[in-house]
Amino acid sequence: MAKDTDKEILLYGVGDIAPDREDPLTIFLQVQDLFNKGDIVFGQLETSFSKRGIRLPQARHAVRVDPKAAAAMKDAGFTVVSFAGNHCMDWGQEAFFDTIESLQKQDIAVIGVGKHIEEARRPALIESKGSRVAFLAYNTILPMAYWAEADRPGCVPLRAWTHYEQIEHDQPGTPCRIHTFPHEEDLGAMVDDITKAKAKADIVIVSMHWGIHLVPAVLAAYQRVMAHVAIDAGADLILGHHAHILKGIEVYKGKVIFYSLCNFAIDLRFDKNLAESKGFKEIQKLNPDWLPEFDHLYNFPRDSQKTIIVKSTIANGAIQKVSFLPTYVDKKTAQPEVLASKDKRFAEVIKYLEDVSKDQGLDTTFNVAGNEVVIEH
Repeated sequence: MAKDTDKEILLYGVGDIAPDREDPLTIFLQVQDLFNKGDIVFGQLETSFSKRGIRLPQARHAVRVDPKAAAAMKDAGFTVVSFAGNHCMDWGQEAFFDTIESLQKQDIAVIGVGKHIEEARRPALIESKGSRVAFLAYNTILPMAYWAEADRPGCVPLRAWTHYEQIEHDQPGTPCRIHTFPHEEDLGAMVDDITKAKAKADIVIVSMHWGIHLVPAVLAAYQRVMAHVAIDAGADLILGHHAHILKGIEVYKGKVIFYSLCNFAIDLRFDKNLAESKGFKEIQKLNPDWLPEFDHLYNFPRDSQKTIIVKSTIANGAIQKVSFLPTYVDKKTAQPEVLASKDKRFAEVIKYLEDVSKDQGLDTTFNVAGNEVVIEH
């Protein structure tokens, strides 16, 4: 039978996901219908789906939820999930493999992780309506031993180095310049992955867990290098996450780079012990608007309420359009709500993205079209 190349694939993509409640599907109630109309729905998993495992000492904030959450993600419409993040090994290998297995049992493709590095690098290949789409995932935020090797499970590393340059060499204690550089071997391996995936697929979408969390606007230099190298190698769209707030959007050689999609569906409760802990107070300084609210399920800075859903149409083996749906996360319920253009928060999300993009020198044009925002590329 001949393939129908006239129909469009509808792709949705979102940032960090970590439901932690008795009925995990309830966190997706306001987006479930939308996602189930899509052909491909991507998200980044920030927790473990398991009842087993021991928390590793290098895990900073570790949450483990019932594996039934995988079925909730399936019911919510998710079809592709990256587990390549800084929480993938929080509860050790048992929980790591339980998470992958629980998602795969729901026919959700899991990317960026595996029992060894070769498996972790394998793309998810999805064929629909005459187009083939490949997904790859990489992680720069790496607690020790979370990355896969030839004989060790974990995620695909895309490491970066940091160099601190003292500006005034004769003035001890004065501020420094911060330089970041991609790990050349990891960067080369990513190029090889993308090249191989492009040989099998029409479209290659790359997920990147990276960046400076919580600090408004600022992008690390290594991120732009990695993104541009990925596109030069054949990537067609880059979906970034980890920062827990929105970051700028760039168009490079006609391809769209989302540097951070923010959180999407995360439960984060606070008690007084956590709010007063040394660890929290240290990262709270990164975003002064982060004030604990003990009766809320979504305890992140106010910036983190503004989020987006990437919407892309694919047809005839090419990306036809990239846009986003302004979305808002309710502090009390942690539920994301897709906004209508008449809602004042709709304009607030766009303004925020315009501001953080311009702050980093990204000259990107956004055009409102109904209830979505189209990116010129």
